[in-house]
Amino acid sequence: QVQLVESGGGLVQPGGSLRLSCAASGNVFSNYAIAWFRQAPGKQREWVAGISRGGITKYADSVKARFTISRDNAKNTVYLQMISLESEDTAVYYCNAGGTLGSTYYTQGDYWGRGTQVTVSA
Repeated sequence: QVQLVESGGGLVQPGGSLRLSCAASGNVFSNYAIAWFRQAPGKQREWVAGISRGGITKYADSVKARFTISRDNAKNTVYLQMISLESEDTAVYYCNAGGTLGSTYYTQGDYWGRGTQVTVSA
């Protein structure tokens, strides 16, 4: 069982930056691939970025070159550094664990956090 808690969301102006954190409980964190998803109002949840157990990273085309996912297994934490934020990035961002990171996509696992709100607005 893995419990995930996201933090770091907030209100930011277009062009600004935020760093989200996903803290995991349990001593098997390092065994899991981890990913970030987001859900904007009225839209389906979409995958944003994923990182494998070994640190391989993949990104959705919409965020490539602007978002960076990383993990610190010693701290049981995964980060999502976001720069050059746009209004289209406004969403609730969720952390997911236990899925599979493929060559271009991440198949979601069973563990979800409750999300953190990111609002990009002037």
